[in-house]
Amino acid sequence: MGDIYLEKRDRKLDLAAHAAWLYYIAGNTQEEIACKLNVSRQSAQRLVALAVSEKLIKFRLDHPLSHCIALAEALRDKFALSLCEVVPNSADGSDPYNGLGVCAATHLETYLVAKSPSVLAFSSGRTLRAMVDQIPAMDQPQHKIVSIVGNMSHYGLAGRHDVVMHLSDRVGSQTYPVPTPAVATSVEERDLLQTQRSFTAVKALAEQAKVTFVGVSHIAWNAPLHEDGFINEAELTELIELGAVGEIAGWAFDVQGMLLRQGTNTRVAGVPLQQPAQRLVIGVAGGPRKTEAILAALKGQLISGLITDEAVATAILAK
Repeated sequence: MGDIYLEKRDRKLDLAAHAAWLYYIAGNTQEEIACKLNVSRQSAQRLVALAVSEKLIKFRLDHPLSHCIALAEALRDKFALSLCEVVPNSADGSDPYNGLGVCAATHLETYLVAKSPSVLAFSSGRTLRAMVDQIPAMDQPQHKIVSIVGNMSHYGLAGRHDVVMHLSDRVGSQTYPVPTPAVATSVEERDLLQTQRSFTAVKALAEQAKVTFVGVSHIAWNAPLHEDGFINEAELTELIELGAVGEIAGWAFDVQGMLLRQGTNTRVAGVPLQQPAQRLVIGVAGGPRKTEAILAALKGQLISGLITDEAVATAILAK
């Protein structure tokens, strides 16, 4: 029964790929596609939509966006970045998750398609999840996909925007999640958790990563660290009082990008951040709420690469 289902799905995906090629490459209308594939117009429309949702087609922009390129070069020079990309603003002013995801996926895919084995590390979050959603299915078992952050709260509630398990499902690579909560309930608990062989193995792999993709978030009421239940209201209030403006993988930092020595940073149970970053650490973040946090991360050299949006880039360069 399972084999029959898979065969039917494969045939449908073949048909969807054919429809997408006719629409996007050959320039056929939906009526012409329906005629050539011997399906109804509504079916042709659904097949094209399926090709998009299953990532059977990729979006690539050949015409350079000169203003975004100029902003990226200015940021690269100002902060001595190894990599910088700037995507256009969202038309409706919303957070540019999808645009950042498409851009970041282009860079991630260059590592994933390589035949030689690589260790690739990731934090978690909505923007990185959007990046993974743009990666096509492939079979690359030679790579190791490693998390640098625990993906559960004090009480075992799983985070909503896991990255490494989702990516591993898409590309068939080995997966190494951090076997701890994002923030432990005490320093003693964190120390105990980090003596586990599974944690030390993941930490050692993360320290060998060829590239690390991280989200950069702000510290505020209902910011991701708080909204996802990794820290409570009292802990959030304490971080704000200590001067925290942003966080990467649960590690809070101040306006100069310096990691705090107090608050929840004493109990973060994930892989420690290096300051300054010693390898390629690409921050993937945008939206006006994150401008101060992204600027601070750049000042503190917590990231050595950046993928952001036009509005954030403009605001940072104006400061």
